Amino acid sequence: MKIHFDKLYKDDRNSELCGIGIPFAKGEVTASEFESICIMDGEKAMPSQFKITSKWNDGSIRYVFARFLANLPGNADKDFELEFSGKKADINENVTISEDGDCICVSNGNLSFKVKNNTKNVFEELTYEGRKYAKDEFSGPVLSAYGEKYETIFDRFRVVEKSEIFSCLEADGRFIEEKNKLTGEGIRFTFRIYVTAGKPWIECAVRLFNCTDADFKPDSLLFEIKTSSDDKNDKIRTMVAKSNYRTNFTSSDDGSDVSLKITAEMLEKEANEHFAEVFYGTFFADRTNFSSGVGICATVYQAQQNYPKAVKAGRDGISVFLIPDQNEMEKESKSEPVIFSSGMAREQKFLLHFHSADLDTYEINNRSLIYQMPDVGIISPEVFEKAGVMPDIFLPEDKKVDDYEISLIDKADNHVRCYGMLNWGDGPDPGYTSQGRGGGRLVWTNNEYDYPHAMYMMYARSGIRRFLDYANVAAMHWMDVDVCHYSKDELQIGGQWEHINGHTGGSKDGNGCAGVLACSHEWVEGLLDYYHFSGDERALETALGIGDNVLKLLDTPMFKTPGEANARETGWALRSLTALFLETGDAKWTKKCSWIVSQFESWNDKYGHWLAPYTDNTTIRVGFMISVAVGSLMRYYRVFPSDELKKMIIGAIDDLVENQMTPYGLFYYKELPSLSRNGNNPLLLEAMAIAYELTGNDEYLEKGIKTFRKHMASSGFSLGQKKIIEDSVIVGVGAPKAFAQGFLPLAYFYTQLVKANKLLSQ
Repeated sequence: MKIHFDKLYKDDRNSELCGIGIPFAKGEVTASEFESICIMDGEKAMPSQFKITSKWNDGSIRYVFARFLANLPGNADKDFELEFSGKKADINENVTISEDGDCICVSNGNLSFKVKNNTKNVFEELTYEGRKYAKDEFSGPVLSAYGEKYETIFDRFRVVEKSEIFSCLEADGRFIEEKNKLTGEGIRFTFRIYVTAGKPWIECAVRLFNCTDADFKPDSLLFEIKTSSDDKNDKIRTMVAKSNYRTNFTSSDDGSDVSLKITAEMLEKEANEHFAEVFYGTFFADRTNFSSGVGICATVYQAQQNYPKAVKAGRDGISVFLIPDQNEMEKESKSEPVIFSSGMAREQKFLLHFHSADLDTYEINNRSLIYQMPDVGIISPEVFEKAGVMPDIFLPEDKKVDDYEISLIDKADNHVRCYGMLNWGDGPDPGYTSQGRGGGRLVWTNNEYDYPHAMYMMYARSGIRRFLDYANVAAMHWMDVDVCHYSKDELQIGGQWEHINGHTGGSKDGNGCAGVLACSHEWVEGLLDYYHFSGDERALETALGIGDNVLKLLDTPMFKTPGEANARETGWALRSLTALFLETGDAKWTKKCSWIVSQFESWNDKYGHWLAPYTDNTTIRVGFMISVAVGSLMRYYRVFPSDELKKMIIGAIDDLVENQMTPYGLFYYKELPSLSRNGNNPLLLEAMAIAYELTGNDEYLEKGIKTFRKHMASSGFSLGQKKIIEDSVIVGVGAPKAFAQGFLPLAYFYTQLVKANKLLSQ
């Protein structure tokens, strides 16, 4: 299997840490064969580590996440090969971890550090190139709110991932305040430390959790590298920098304070042509001590995208403001402050690069830029198609239609980008907002229709790197902001918020959030994808939590009577639960799936069709909701086929064709005179393609051809104009949910059209 790297940077990168999710077909790779896996650079094995993230039900490997150290050339692309030859790489420097009681010691051959449970400091000690840093030289995360600086407590460190080339530690922590203004469990955090063999840098990640019963507005969130008292008279250079096209530096050779801040107004006025999920620029502070011969550079990851941010370097050290002083910013900015609703979380990351004092500024900046846009390996769409881990959306190159491929790419690129710490990775829906569903405020989609899953499928189908970046950014936001991490209400814990203002509707005083959790708006497939493509086990944990929340909601009175809820409620639930069964093989998901299928059967028997309550005295057909149910039942059918289920699916689709089409070849919206306008929902195309897959009758494809062509008429791509709205800088138009809703139906229907040779005959 080939792993391809596109040409990226002009300089060589040696032993660059790379990660990639790799799928395998059922039965292709056994557990014993997995032990012989390796990544080759010609005849040389690369230092690598592999983690099984999913298995098929026969025990064979479904997904592996690989990390390896790659030698990449400047101004050229390069291919590596994944083999099962069992060859081992020579590792000159490696990560070692030892645990002794409350302490964990880590070394990577270049730097070393010790962490300890139940302490106020992240490091007990850290050593780089003979320079020892004491524990009080690192301060943070430091949280301030309501005019008080909270005490930071690291309760417990644990090893999350352990290997010779890459390891991860995580601490659970909490902030203690004296004025007793916080309710519930207060404000908690996790602190992750990522270490790579032989590298003079570590990545840190602070994830803040609002475990109170009300909204929480931080004054600031800070991480500092302080100087020891004996080096304040040394020769010091301080430097801060940010980039857009080129990096702009502000520096002082006498150690004077230099600082930078990212505000909404700066972003609004700054021209930037990049797809910002892939790259915007960089943002760092550096302090170099020429007397001791050592410097430290702190780079904030995607700082512009996650504004507000600030950095400062001075004789006293480096300050990284993951949230700058919001009281000061409110005086000078139109942007609203960062406010965490009850149950909300958000992670921010930064790189600490230790370097020799004589390292050229170009190299300091170069590492900072690479951190913002790392090298990413790509495997071909043919690998995904062969593995069978994605739906039937793949076409050989000679069968693709250029205009339709261009249209799908434009649809993937055409979505709003929303800068802002709590908004990056999501987008508001203009329709919901204009309808007043947010009470005059933006209604955030909260990754409705599973935007990450649609984008991961687009990446797998196309092999285009930026679609992987789009998906990753959205998934990271989703598992932090759009999921309830704390609540007094058991029906909220672990669930995904339905689209609403402020992502959660804001907190109700002492009663958690005002938002709604509903089976029709809880997805898991994109989170499972993110786990496979990133190796981050928290995505799997989040997906399982959403699944548990769905099970709890399905036990509420709303679902006791078939037909009392519309078809998408249990339809989306079935989709999520089936995906969790495929991922885990746990029978608890299939037990509820069987119950949902029986509900559809009872519903069908009761009304003759899947009619949904609408007004007090009507039950109507809602085509796109029925299509959600059909798509979900089909996913279940592919795992547990039966003639009865096939008959029910076809019957529902036949009812749509007979009763929900206009004379002009389009489906209409809903079955009432006041709602029977021309429909534009692509979900009905998925239903038509399913009918063709089950019957081979191409008349179903003919029913959808006009809807398909209407959707595939490309409007091109435009970034649009930046505007400051609420706590976000918004650029472009189009809710992410449009692509989330439309990609699979369009790509699947398109694939079936090609198989039926219908593209040329229409």
